[in-house]
Amino acid sequence: MLMKDLFSKFFYAFLTLFGVVSLVFFLFNVLPGDPAQMMMGQNESLEQLELVKKKYGFDLPVSRQYLLYLNDLSPISMHSKDQSSISYLSKDKYSAFTLIQNKSYVLVLKWPYLRTSYQKRGKKVSTVIAETFSNTFVLAVASIFIAIFLGVLLGVVATLLYNTWIDRWLQFISTIGMSVPSFFSAILFSWFFGFLYHDYTGLNMSGSLYEMDDFGEGSLLQLKNLILPAVVLGIRPIALIIQLMRSSLLEVLSQEYIKTAYSKGLSTFQVIFNHGIKNALNPLVTVISGWFASLLAGAVFVEYIFGWKGMGKEIVTALNTLDIPVIIGIVLTLSSLFILINLAVDFLYAQLDPKVKL
Repeated sequence: MLMKDLFSKFFYAFLTLFGVVSLVFFLFNVLPGDPAQMMMGQNESLEQLELVKKKYGFDLPVSRQYLLYLNDLSPISMHSKDQSSISYLSKDKYSAFTLIQNKSYVLVLKWPYLRTSYQKRGKKVSTVIAETFSNTFVLAVASIFIAIFLGVLLGVVATLLYNTWIDRWLQFISTIGMSVPSFFSAILFSWFFGFLYHDYTGLNMSGSLYEMDDFGEGSLLQLKNLILPAVVLGIRPIALIIQLMRSSLLEVLSQEYIKTAYSKGLSTFQVIFNHGIKNALNPLVTVISGWFASLLAGAVFVEYIFGWKGMGKEIVTALNTLDIPVIIGIVLTLSSLFILINLAVDFLYAQLDPKVKL
């Protein structure tokens, strides 16, 4: 039964990724705009434009371009030996294991190929993602840790002070936190803490994890640039965790075994921290993991406003220049991470709660 469930989950994951790739590919190929002209800028001539279109396959029907792209993504793909035709796989550039070949075609086993950027002089999309993913990951991890610490702490405080003015104030603040868009919070925090009170906070309006030194000879780690974007990105999950922790802990504290713990002479502190919080955290596992995956994708506007050099800022730049391979590559990467995290949560939640069936 377990193998059947695993197969079902991975099958639906595959369908989801297939749908994402198809939707994004056709969306950006039917929208107005010519990637070839964006690549050439203001210096294009008709002959150069035709050469670029032929090189990247822009002169082919969209359906043909779509099939070629799926062929590049597939771990098992077929490619023409005719070097004069469009070829997105070359043995001298990309490692591949030959399975079958004849005079005209070769069937190979390879890593999924995300092609090259239109705007970065042929740089591979996988390289662009590798250079920016770490910054986005650091930002998401910092945000979720801030959210867990403050959310659980304030959720416990709201439970202990249930139905007091502090509880009502925390509920109001958490509701506001869930309602305010991240880009608005980013602009507000950047202006308030990075500009208006910069002399007191020492924080910058924009900046990434690594910045060039004064001599331009190397990069310096700037952890202070992480503070504002991490806090802004964590505002919404903080608000949600406060609400969920409060309701979950209130439910746990109404159980019979809690009353038994009190009857044994345990203090409120011992009951809350030894029995209440542990059982109240189970529902948070799914929420926190889901929010972590969402933070990776939802960092787009926060990264752009704070100048954080991550995948979010990169995809905004790609959207402005119609760099379709970079757009699809980043969207596919984020979708894959979201699916993998949710699969891992299914197993983790089953371990925490034996009543849950995979």
